[in-house]
Amino acid sequence: MPVLRGFAASWRRGALLAARLEALLAPEWQRLPLWLPVALGAGVLAYFAGRAEPGRGWLWLPWPLLLLAVLLGWRGRRMAAWPVALAGMAALGFALPLWHAGRLPPPLDLPSRAVILEGQVDAVEALPQGLRVTLAAPRLDGAEPLPRWLRVRLRANDPLRPIPGDRIRLRALLRAPSAPAYPGAWDFQREAFFKGQGGSGFALGPAERLAESGAPQPFAALRAGIEQRVMAALPGGAGAISAALLTGGQSAIPPADIVAMRDSGLAHLLSVSGLHIAIVMGLGFGVLRFGVALWPWLALRMEGTRLAAPGSLALGGAYLLLTGAQVPMQRSFAMAALVTLGLLVGRRALSLRALAVAVAVVLAFNPASLLGPSFQMSFAAVLVLIAGAEAMAPWLARLRAAPGWWRRPAVLLLGMLATSLLAGIATTPYGLHHFGRLQLYGVVANMVAVPLTSFLVMPAGLVALALMPLGLEAWALAPMGWGVEAVLLVARGVAAWPGAALQATPMPGWGLLLASAGLVWLCLWRARWRLLGLPMLAAGLASGAFVTPPDLLVSADAKLIALRTPAGVVVQKASGGSTFVRDAWLRGWGEDEADTLRDGEAAPPGLDCTPQACRFQPYPEGPAALLLRAPKPRRNETAPPLLAAPHCATGAALLVAAEPIRGRCPGTPWVDRFSVWRDGPHAVWLRPGEAPRVVSDRAWRGARPWVPPPPRPRAFAAQ
Repeated sequence: MPVLRGFAASWRRGALLAARLEALLAPEWQRLPLWLPVALGAGVLAYFAGRAEPGRGWLWLPWPLLLLAVLLGWRGRRMAAWPVALAGMAALGFALPLWHAGRLPPPLDLPSRAVILEGQVDAVEALPQGLRVTLAAPRLDGAEPLPRWLRVRLRANDPLRPIPGDRIRLRALLRAPSAPAYPGAWDFQREAFFKGQGGSGFALGPAERLAESGAPQPFAALRAGIEQRVMAALPGGAGAISAALLTGGQSAIPPADIVAMRDSGLAHLLSVSGLHIAIVMGLGFGVLRFGVALWPWLALRMEGTRLAAPGSLALGGAYLLLTGAQVPMQRSFAMAALVTLGLLVGRRALSLRALAVAVAVVLAFNPASLLGPSFQMSFAAVLVLIAGAEAMAPWLARLRAAPGWWRRPAVLLLGMLATSLLAGIATTPYGLHHFGRLQLYGVVANMVAVPLTSFLVMPAGLVALALMPLGLEAWALAPMGWGVEAVLLVARGVAAWPGAALQATPMPGWGLLLASAGLVWLCLWRARWRLLGLPMLAAGLASGAFVTPPDLLVSADAKLIALRTPAGVVVQKASGGSTFVRDAWLRGWGEDEADTLRDGEAAPPGLDCTPQACRFQPYPEGPAALLLRAPKPRRNETAPPLLAAPHCATGAALLVAAEPIRGRCPGTPWVDRFSVWRDGPHAVWLRPGEAPRVVSDRAWRGARPWVPPPPRPRAFAAQ
């Protein structure tokens, strides 16, 4: 029959195409499993990209797909098993955050008034002024314990110095996690939701210790004690950075030192990661192996490497727990465990497969970490370093084997230079997306600071930890402080160079996704088609030039309204307006500074102001927005309402105000205090030939578990 003959022909063409594809991928079969964690991450991204929470039925989708992939592979159908496995891993990545979100308690509805707060101290963080405590199972005004923890800053002059395990009580003002600074900005509420945080606040009076010797989290008391002793021996920024390297807490580092480290490209040294755990485990491995060699009976019967490797892994695990198990440390320890296993069984484990396993492990336990800069920059840097080492290994081996005393030092120098350069290239897209900054001299700074950290700072810090039980840590902390001061000297010097840190328009999310895809494509394949990743990476880096930023932003409390004029950014700021939100807006626009909108001053182009309103038209042929300005009441008088009617004949396409607008202009949209109260920050685009485009934070994020529901008026909320 013609139908059957057509079906048979199509089947033969499909089989022929599958055979050709299998032959094409045959040299890459060892690389195909590396794409499974990539598919897992794609599924996680798909979950967080949605505007509504998926149904629980999605939790069952991965298992039949993964089972089918296993069956196909067992029957030798590798070409069919691989895409099915990719689909199964993507479905698993979608289901993981859905499962985590379903088992977490909902966000807290914290009171806006002052409360009597009571709870057990889980962690203590030193600040440049005072302390900050994390309270588990907190109680508000004696009510039942809350299901989420709270973080509270104590008063700078508070005489109480709590330790983990104490139970304290204080009067505090609390607030829920902040909404994003603008639609599409970093979501603090999502981050807090998956961390288990319910909110933060500050003390209004001294704290009172109710009980001692509770059951704090493991290593919490030790971490606080080490931080206190290090900062007592090394005051100032050097002590705060030294404590951060040993305990993972960065809250006490002075802001000026953080800025210098960031602008010089050395901020990664402050965040404990693969470099730090590699130093700790490497030193531990060397000491243990040397100890085995000093015992001839043991050295003759057991290989020192097999004895030292588990001991160094245990030391790395202790350092992981001491520093709070941050995402880069989780990745590093997972890879270290695989390396140790490889040493024990005589296999090479420091490879892309070890990195793939580490990605899968971290995402399984903390899928939300995929969205953060810590996960992205850490894994991207290691991916590029491993791939670069594989590509450069034959050339470096030939250089090392050639005669000449200078070749080995040259290999070491080239290795350090290549490491800094490759890591800088790998992390550039993520730095542009999250921070909108480019560090131009990071390679130079790292060439000096990384050896100082590796050979002086961290070894001295480990010796100090070993001497703390004897009270002799000051002997080792002194050289550690010298090394940190030298690193700070490098950071301040490089940060002062012209153009050390350039402000740039942040990459959009789709640009970062494209750049990441290009980076992964370039590093995971071996065939020549891997070079297709280069144009993908370049297009992602250039994506910021194709994004139209908003022309007007309104904060969640309407105390900040920013206008992007052709001459720069102008901000209307009311009392209490957030400097943090203002800085986030400037980063999003790729700007360094903003002018304040003041009465009596000349307005920039595109802005025409009167005491009653400012007409904002950033494009001569585009629509105009009218920023209404409430008259200032006289003393002991009530401010008159802000009416829309007097401005309806101005031809404005949008009305904006920091106060509630009474009345409406037919057909004219508005953004006022009530708008942001209901739907969060607003962004407005005023494009030529188009009606004003208004996007609220609620419209951008949708109805997700971490997004607070629309607020209700007090009259309804009380019912």
